[in-house]
Amino acid sequence: MPQADDAQAADGRADDARADDARADNAGGRASAPHRLRLDRRRGAPPGRRRSRPHAAAPGGRVGPPRPGGQRLPGPHPQARGHRRGGRAARRWGAGATGSRLVTGTTLLHTDLERELAAFCGFEAALVFSSGYAANLAVLTALGGRDSLIVSDAANHASLVDGCRLARAETAVVPHADPDAVRKTLEAHPGRRALVVSDSVFSVDGDRAPLAELAAVCRAHGAGLVVDDAHGFGVLGDGGRGALHGAGLAGDEDVVATLTLSKSLGSQGGAVLGPARVIEHLVNAARTFIFDTGSPRPPSAAPSRACA
Repeated sequence: MPQADDAQAADGRADDARADDARADNAGGRASAPHRLRLDRRRGAPPGRRRSRPHAAAPGGRVGPPRPGGQRLPGPHPQARGHRRGGRAARRWGAGATGSRLVTGTTLLHTDLERELAAFCGFEAALVFSSGYAANLAVLTALGGRDSLIVSDAANHASLVDGCRLARAETAVVPHADPDAVRKTLEAHPGRRALVVSDSVFSVDGDRAPLAELAAVCRAHGAGLVVDDAHGFGVLGDGGRGALHGAGLAGDEDVVATLTLSKSLGSQGGAVLGPARVIEHLVNAARTFIFDTGSPRPPSAAPSRACA
């Protein structure tokens, strides 16, 4: 009965895997209840398959990601989270946006947040999205195109990489944090409509982009500069106004910034900041704005307190 033997062997391996996981949990002093969030191998699944489990609240009511050794990073400060303001918004407006921003999904909470973000970071206008990922896709697909050139840093975030792909533009990936490589690429495409795309603080290595040098290269060749400031906003610049503000580039007519509301502000959503003409173009051309449900109302209210 070879088939029966194979099935028994597979069951035995699954039992062994479960036993190994249980021993690992006990050895590390971790609870096996399903109220913890950790990426773990799915029971009996092929190697590489993972599942998530929700975090338990840390002491004091904060929730933060786990660290090696069982320590837990602190979550955002309650004042930065604006949790009371978000609660009031939920009671008044409800939880969901009910539709896309162009139909029923825009409220005063969204427009107030956009105005406050733009003023706080030093830009002319802002547009809030359901996530920072959606904000990056919006900028690159709406400002790029088949006839465009996008010059992308080799270490850019996955959302920027996907945005380059969806833009259907010619994409040139240049060595990490190398303004000279950007210059040579732009010189090889004279007269081409071009965007230079970079993180401000790179999420894996933690190093910073040479923003002033990149901006100088862009202006010398008539290219626009798009900067994902997800890891700079709230940390760099005067009062956390972001890396572009710290570099003296906020509000420049050829500079566009994207950011997330889920890191330093501890809320949910993303935003694009730039000249008003660019923001108006995104409203009319960005598919992740037009066809996506608007960001939930309570998270749209909570960050305003931090930007006041």
